[in-house]
Amino acid sequence: MIISNKFKTVSTYALVGLSALVLSGCANKAVVSYGDAQAVETTDINFGSTDLQKVASQMTDSLLSSPVVGTMTANKRPVVFVERIKNKTSEHIDTESITDSISTQMLRSGKFRFVDMTRVESVREQLTFQNEDALVNPATAVAFGKQIGAQYMLYGNLSSIVKSNADKSDVYYKFTMRLMDMESGLVEWADETEIRKTKEKSTFGW
Repeated sequence: MIISNKFKTVSTYALVGLSALVLSGCANKAVVSYGDAQAVETTDINFGSTDLQKVASQMTDSLLSSPVVGTMTANKRPVVFVERIKNKTSEHIDTESITDSISTQMLRSGKFRFVDMTRVESVREQLTFQNEDALVNPATAVAFGKQIGAQYMLYGNLSSIVKSNADKSDVYYKFTMRLMDMESGLVEWADETEIRKTKEKSTFGW
């Protein structure tokens, strides 16, 4: 059988095009892998996961090792309300993650108990349902006015100072926290930690 040159040419182009499509698909295929959650993050100069872990760990260690807190928790587990950290930087930072990390580490220590103010409205709705809805057995309903109030409030701020020029960028973060006795208004513990990050222009650009 005789195959025309034209048909051969078309077939060759089709094979080349198919090969290019296959190779292109392989080249653009994303590869997903697990990394170390504790590894130092240096993707950019902004506040990142390493900074979050650093401030949460340092503040918790400082609080738990404080002599005043040691006396406070010697024979009891005080109830603490942790206020969400105030973000005073120009960045969008999930400060709730910092608050969660600190409160989780404190709870793991076995020295404190917490009231979760972010769920107050949900709790109120559930209590209202239990006490007012005919579907709920009154004998099993949780009574109003039985919740324990917080004795202390833990609160803090995250602020930053950013400086930059044509060759260098510098950002300074300061994280402060305080533990206040809600009855007396006295601050029983306070500490702060600092982070400085710089980025310099290289020969090949940023």
